[in-house]
Amino acid sequence: MSIAPRVDTAREPVSDLEQKQIALSYLLEAWSEARLDGVDGDCLAQASLFSALSELVTTYGEDATAKYAEGLPARIRNGEFSVRISRQ
Repeated sequence: MSIAPRVDTAREPVSDLEQKQIALSYLLEAWSEARLDGVDGDCLAQASLFSALSELVTTYGEDATAKYAEGLPARIRNGEFSVRISRQ
């Protein structure tokens, strides 16, 4: 069962934010399926990072991607990638 929404090409183009949300939905679904198949989370993370960085290099080039990656340590330390569970 697919949880990822479909992009309707007959509609107006979706915003960048909407495209990112759709992309994340697809990735989360694929991640869940791989985990159910027994793929280790660390292996998935490494493969995902490789795939993402390869795509950025293809799109923007090595220098621009390296510059982007230089900002990641601060973003990680600031909690941008931490999953927080709120308790009610």
